Amino acid sequence: MPRSKNKVASHRRRKKILARAKGYVAARSKILTVAKHHVDKGMQYAYRDRRVKKRSFRQLWIARINAAARAQGVTYSQLINALNKKSIDINRKILADLAVNHEQVFNEIVQFATN
Repeated sequence: MPRSKNKVASHRRRKKILARAKGYVAARSKILTVAKHHVDKGMQYAYRDRRVKKRSFRQLWIARINAAARAQGVTYSQLINALNKKSIDINRKILADLAVNHEQVFNEIVQFATN
């Protein structure tokens, strides 16, 4: 009797890898061994960059808050310190949004915290 190799399962495995490689260029999306390597590497980058994204957004928010605070004559660290002393719990994401889109509200927060 011939040996059964379970073609259904192996075919599904291959299809799953090639489906994840959809959109890749040339052999990266067509040839299984090449696609497998690039899919694995892509998953590593995705895992790492979900954490890097959080860092870079926080960095952006701090830069925006600092620029808007300096326009009011206060540095970023002085503003955050004043907010903490007054027990104002507002996160950097919201502060940065206020600094960019609602300058008047941000200025009022700065005045309240520093006085």
